[in-house]
Amino acid sequence: MLEKPQLSETALVQCINSTYGLKVRDLSFLPLGADAHTAVYRVVAADETPYFLKLRRMHFVPASVLIPTYLHDVGMRQVIPAIRTQTGSMWAQFELFTVVLYPYVAGLHSIDRPLSDEQWRTFGSTLKTLHTVQFPSTITADLPQEQFAPHWRERLAWFLAQAESLSTADSVAAELVALLKTKAAELHAIITRTAALAQHLQQQPPPFVLCHADCHGWNLLVVDGDRFFLVDWDTLLFAPKERDLMFIGAGLFGNAHSSAAEAALFYQGYGSAPVDQAALSYYRYERIIEDIAVYCAEILDSATGAADRRQALVYLQSNFLPGSTIALARQGDDQTLGMNTG
Repeated sequence: MLEKPQLSETALVQCINSTYGLKVRDLSFLPLGADAHTAVYRVVAADETPYFLKLRRMHFVPASVLIPTYLHDVGMRQVIPAIRTQTGSMWAQFELFTVVLYPYVAGLHSIDRPLSDEQWRTFGSTLKTLHTVQFPSTITADLPQEQFAPHWRERLAWFLAQAESLSTADSVAAELVALLKTKAAELHAIITRTAALAQHLQQQPPPFVLCHADCHGWNLLVVDGDRFFLVDWDTLLFAPKERDLMFIGAGLFGNAHSSAAEAALFYQGYGSAPVDQAALSYYRYERIIEDIAVYCAEILDSATGAADRRQALVYLQSNFLPGSTIALARQGDDQTLGMNTG
């Protein structure tokens, strides 16, 4: 969220104090992130210890806290484990929000502080560990399985249809409608191509592993030349490994390295692994479709804050820039066009 949620901060401080046994001296809202359902705060205790507080409204997945904590416990240092409550729980409830408290780590996402060559290799080995470690079934049992479902394709097609007749006086919504009309043919072509790839993968699915499913540059917190952390585990999913690998070289880590250089360094850490090109193309297209559909919903929802709606439009528009996500997805898809993908 970029705007404060409507809640009593006094009551929130009381919740933190009683739940975690702290004496909060300061609570500061942080206008961060593209998720309109998540608010984050910096908490400073009376002893000057800083903490990072995450409030998740709806769609809380317990594994999003349990999995990174388990990985930390087995030796992965690129994750930040949650702090337990006084009763031993790893989260608490406050009004409509699930509350999770973490140590505060001062850093920048890798768009603003690019990974070094060695950190790219470490990022590769980090994802390899995630894809190969055996997790207790008790913490993964409720996680979804990839279905290659048409939900987001249908959702975007609906927004495209709505744009044809929608009239609005709201400036942000009007910009969105104009963009959708201009890009309609291009987006329909992407939807059609993605549907063909989905059908191919449903018939010949690659092996499934546990995926972070959102491991782009905004979810890598870089502290310095040695340390970085993979954060935001709300989208965990059992899927082909390409669900995570599709981010590498897809224009989602800034411009410090070329797409080819990103991939070369990453796979030095990840190791040699056959990549299913159809799955890679599917996920790059599907992510673009999902992002655009989500941004459309946020922009057209009057309950979304003005700053969040404007930022959503900026993010949506960026997909169409030269050398950005759509261009790179098409470039990678050239390798699959000769396949029999339906």
